[in-house]
Amino acid sequence: MAVWQLDEELWFPNPRLGEDNGWVAVGGDLSVERLLLAYSNGFFPWYAFNMESEPHWYCPLDRYVIFPHEIHISHSMRQLLRQQKYDVTVNEDFAGVIHGCSTAQGRNEECGAWLGPNIIEAYTQLHHLGYAASVEVWERQGEGAAAESFVASPKGRRLVGGLYGVTLRQAFFGESMFSLVPNASKLALIHLARAMEVVGGLFIDCQFETPLFHSMGGRHISYDKYMAMLNKGKR
Repeated sequence: MAVWQLDEELWFPNPRLGEDNGWVAVGGDLSVERLLLAYSNGFFPWYAFNMESEPHWYCPLDRYVIFPHEIHISHSMRQLLRQQKYDVTVNEDFAGVIHGCSTAQGRNEECGAWLGPNIIEAYTQLHHLGYAASVEVWERQGEGAAAESFVASPKGRRLVGGLYGVTLRQAFFGESMFSLVPNASKLALIHLARAMEVVGGLFIDCQFETPLFHSMGGRHISYDKYMAMLNKGKR
């Protein structure tokens, strides 16, 4: 097993040659071209921006995904959905969501924080080109105050949660999510899964298993199955 050093050329090594934890390569850049090549082959960058000078690239052979039609919605979440307490939108405030994912609960000040200025700039560029998307959860003014509050939008709403990721080949590669009120990120994930099911989306890549993703219907698949589906969705 080894970690490969990337150079200026656009390439990635065979992920089966990487470390057991999915770490395969280091170096290169965060250009649009490299990021699109990375996600097309199951890679994603993940590194501590205040500790590492070069991107680290991961490609786990054990993938954790949520299939849109398998999203699990608990009884309490169904109740919250029926209450229509929050508004949920898509691509209305990508900048607000990625900023929230970076700073909520002081994440950007933690040792090992990964969502720094370089990542924000790179994924914002992907968004402008149509390769990254966000889901926003809004609290209407007068319906309660979030524990942490961003400036209210002109529409009289406060951004209290959401998620963002890369959209490619009918799949959604989740990058991060945040909640300033209980269950906001779950609302965003449910909205994403329902929207993907309508248009025939393949899967939501969760990167790694967490209790939240497990509770919402996530499951493990092999890298071979993952790539077979991804290549089937190639246009």
